[in-house]
Amino acid sequence: MDDVPPVAMSDVPPLRLATRGSPLARWQAHRVAALLAATGVASELVVVETEGDRRTDVPLSTLGGQGVFVTEVQAAVVRGDADAAVHSAKDLPASDGLVRPDLVLAAVPERADPRDVLVGGTLAGLATGATVATGSARRRVQLADLRPDLTFTDLRGNMATRLARAGRDGVAAVVVARAALDRLGWEPPEGVPVETLAASAVVPQVAQGALAVECRADDRRTAALLGAIDDPAARALVEAERAFLAELGGGCTLPVGAHATAVDGAPAGTLALTGVLAAADGRIVLRHHDQGADGPALGRRVARFLLDDAGGAALGPWSPAG
Repeated sequence: MDDVPPVAMSDVPPLRLATRGSPLARWQAHRVAALLAATGVASELVVVETEGDRRTDVPLSTLGGQGVFVTEVQAAVVRGDADAAVHSAKDLPASDGLVRPDLVLAAVPERADPRDVLVGGTLAGLATGATVATGSARRRVQLADLRPDLTFTDLRGNMATRLARAGRDGVAAVVVARAALDRLGWEPPEGVPVETLAASAVVPQVAQGALAVECRADDRRTAALLGAIDDPAARALVEAERAFLAELGGGCTLPVGAHATAVDGAPAGTLALTGVLAAADGRIVLRHHDQGADGPALGRRVARFLLDDAGGAALGPWSPAG
């Protein structure tokens, strides 16, 4: 980016940020806009409706899983209707066959809490046979591994709709992302128990809690402007987790998750990564933990162990997602 000539910020038109229209997606886009404003760059939102937003009555696995919330947003950038796309990083496909070569991941801003949260009960306190609502196979198989007596039902819709299911129509609790609640400023109603689930117990979705900002691969100026809001520490964790998913492959049938952290007291740049890979029916849940200084290599190594050494390759046919 060093060969991009400097331009006075007053001469730069507002960056057009493509985003989904949900309250959470708008919050994320406004957060990116605020980060850009702190560097002197103005921006405006371009709201795009995705298939995942239109068909809230259909399970994500039926819609095709990864990419269902990002394809139309990316297309707006490629067409030139927007300069950049703001995504939840967990929604962004990682495998070579699904990553768009005409776009580049220009920024990964600071990451929020990547863990999952149980709203309406605690894992230990749920009654025997209680029903938990979640649209994520990853969450379901890991919770069932911890509490085999639980039953599950699907969960779709925006965050308000999801949270409203807790304690109603036979649903004891719902599982959502901690980052979503924090970003929307949600507080539990009085008497409603909430438990943030340890990442060691329920491994989060790849890149959960992080934002991803894409621009056209040939748009060096926009990439340079977005680069100013990139958080190197957050990017390192996200790249390690995305490398794990990329090594497994694209799509959405097998439940997988990965969680990377910086290792305290170790040489700078050393990461720890826990990966999980499960059979579609949840009867087999495989986990592996490793450390290394090269994040993407670490992610690939954990994935290969689960596939080759732990027997994960026999769990297919497959197209993993969270």
